[in-house]
Parts: sequence; C-alpha cells; structure tokens
Amino acid sequence: MTIVAAIYSNKGGVGKTATAVNMAYMAARSGKKTLICDLDPQSSATYYLRVKPKLKCNAKKFIKGGQKIKKNIKGTDYKNLDLLPSDFTLRNLDTAFYKFKHPKNRLVKMIKIFEAEYDLIIFDCPVTINILAENILNASDFILVPLIPTTLSVRTFRQLLSFCRKNDYDTRKIHAFFSMVDRRKKMHNEIMAMMLKEYNGLLRSFIPSLSQIERMGIDREPVAASAPGSVASKAYQNLWAKFQKSVFANPDI
Repeated sequence: MTIVAAIYSNKGGVGKTATAVNMAYMAARSGKKTLICDLDPQSSATYYLRVKPKLKCNAKKFIKGGQKIKKNIKGTDYKNLDLLPSDFTLRNLDTAFYKFKHPKNRLVKMIKIFEAEYDLIIFDCPVTINILAENILNASDFILVPLIPTTLSVRTFRQLLSFCRKNDYDTRKIHAFFSMVDRRKKMHNEIMAMMLKEYNGLLRSFIPSLSQIERMGIDREPVAASAPGSVASKAYQNLWAKFQKSVFANPDI
C-alpha cells in the first residue's frame, strides 16, 4: 500500500523543503521506493536534487495527470528516489483546479497512476491555504508540519487546525514537529513545553537550527548525503524513525 505524506505549513520559512528532501532520502535509503512531488512553483526541492526545473505540461495538464504527467518523472542521484519536478508554470495551480469537476479531489486522482510503483509519495508544498491546500489535505494520509517554536509559527499552526475542524478535515492526520530549534533561547524551550502539553499530534523529535541544513542550497543534496555523521543528519534520521513508526506501523492508514 502506498503512503502519501505532505510536508505542509501555512507559514513560510519553516523548513518544509529541507524536510521533504531529507525525509525522501531517508525513505529511499531504507529501501522504500519513493517519489517526491514538488508542488511549489519556486521548485526548491527540484533544485536541491539537481534536477532541471522543467515540466512538459501546463498547470491544467499537471492536474489532469495520466501518462503525460508520468513522463515528467525524473530519476535522482539516489537509489529508490524519483522526483516529479516543478517549474514556474505551477504558479497557476490553484486556479487550474477549478477547471475540473470536484476540484478539491483532483490531486487524489492525479497520484493514482503512481501508487503501483511507489511505497511512499511525499508532497513538498508551497505556502497556501486555498484550494491546493484542500487537495493536499484530501490526498494525504499523513501531514507533517514543521513548527518553529515562536509565537507566530504557533499561531499559524492553530489557524491550520481551526481551518481543518471548520471544514471537516481529519486533524488526526496532522503531525507537527519542532523545526529550526535553538535550545539556548528561553522562548523556544517554553513554547516547546507548552505545545507538547497542548497538542497530542506532535512528534517527539526536533530539527535544530544548523548551518549544515542551510548549506543544502550550496551542496544541493540531503544532509545525510553531504554530511552523514553530522548533528543535522542525525536529527533527520531521528525524525524519519518517528515518522516511519507512526505511519508504516499504523494499520488504520
């Protein structure tokens, strides 16, 4: 059975793409055939994986799916890891959904053609809380939200939960983890303690604020590939272990 996971947040600059690329790499390295779908027109995941940001279709054809979208899949430098790249044409993705019937479920239909070939599909998502976000919520079994321990990041996370409850989306599939953590900061420690009490869906794992992660834009590879023994690599390995235990050991998914 294919698991579909989204790395999503309605706040920018929280480490979504770094998480998506590193989690996809960890999955592939563990033997799971993995596809990372870059849904962001900025195509950062595509850039990190050293793939040319070029789609042979427009936003409407991307959503329509089928064999044409399948032809856009690229291999990466890593065994078991493929990429559906993005380019700037996906800036029109949200409006393109409305050209189809049942626009909130188009992503569900689009990925069906991939399910026989992959154990795990990971969406790297742009900052959005529109029709694309609703497609992501419908299509994903597991939504992983990077949460910086700051007041604004917590506020936007609560807004996401409120949106899901008001629109009857299952909040049990939403799992946050702390990102860009600086344990030297009193506020970070206080907010982490507060959120661990407030929200049961938090994974007991965090990603520190580290220059090695920032270097992904220079190295253009996952940190476990560029610096396998680093603190950053070990942090993502721990996050992957928590994710794998939550998802692949869950009979309800």
